[in-house]
Amino acid sequence: MAAAPSPVSDLSEVAIVVLNYNGAHFLRQFLPGVLAHAGGARVVVADNASTDDSLGLLRADFPAVEVLAFTGNLGFCEGYNQALARLDSPYFVLLNSDVAVQPGWLPPLYELLRDNPRIAAAQPKILAHDNPTLFEYAGAGGGYLDELGYPFCRGRLFDTLETDRGQYDDPRPVAWASGACCLVRAAAWRALGGFEPAFFAHMEEIDFCWRAQNAGYEIWYHGGGTVHHVGGGTLPKTNPHKTYLNFRNGLALLFKNTAPGELAGFFILRVLLDWVAGLRFLVAGSWPEARAVGQAHLHFVLRLGYWRRRRKLARPRLLASQRPGTYRGSIVWAYFGQGKKRFLQLSDIN
Repeated sequence: MAAAPSPVSDLSEVAIVVLNYNGAHFLRQFLPGVLAHAGGARVVVADNASTDDSLGLLRADFPAVEVLAFTGNLGFCEGYNQALARLDSPYFVLLNSDVAVQPGWLPPLYELLRDNPRIAAAQPKILAHDNPTLFEYAGAGGGYLDELGYPFCRGRLFDTLETDRGQYDDPRPVAWASGACCLVRAAAWRALGGFEPAFFAHMEEIDFCWRAQNAGYEIWYHGGGTVHHVGGGTLPKTNPHKTYLNFRNGLALLFKNTAPGELAGFFILRVLLDWVAGLRFLVAGSWPEARAVGQAHLHFVLRLGYWRRRRKLARPRLLASQRPGTYRGSIVWAYFGQGKKRFLQLSDIN
């Protein structure tokens, strides 16, 4: 019989990296908790040329925190790419500045990656900061995808958030781990080239995790650790620029990573559903949101040559039926057409 994994008492192999841009109020509120529950891990703040008092605050109130100060705003993707390239820790935590970590949040994730070298990334349970009885939008109980690349979570389908009753505490493979809080194996990060720089922000962690699955890695969720996420700290959910990024990056995500035999059919359906979303914005009078959808599609087409080159590098190979955390159908149809508002109402999930 194999010996049981040894309990975690030292997290010195881990670097907790917080990417910050004008988030002094979040650093002041949440960084003390990160330091208190770091368990010996390094704590690093990478600053994207903030114009508020973030750097002064870090120097005065948090001298134990390592600071990487960039001269310009590199965005979420390249900010993390540049920050992690400067660190030599075997494991990195990507942690949003608006996350309140809870006692014991990190050891379950570390144990997963330490004991299984095939796991590239793992996330904890993510609950809403303002109402910790509810799962939070960005990650919830683990990230999933449908065949068309639309993301959803255990505990969150579109805008429907479930109450946490312990129903998703079990560790399991998923499709993606939330960039709001996830532990990443440094070797896998470097082998995959980090985040897609052209995304700038939003859905970058989904792209990374999809590429990781195509490369033979696993992505996991572990509900044994919990964090509370404010959400919308950089861009609110209804911001047209966020709508633009999500729709543009959603097309690129599907185009880059879908297996060759499935790409054409899935991509056409995805474009049609995006247009339906744009029409819904128009009917609702949300002209900036509708315009953002159109611009997202236009800019994707204008950079099609770039995305073709990125697809070759991503080397997509896994069919939807072969990827853990994939719903064999359309989550849009299940939610809006069939009225399925809870994760446990879904079937046919890998």
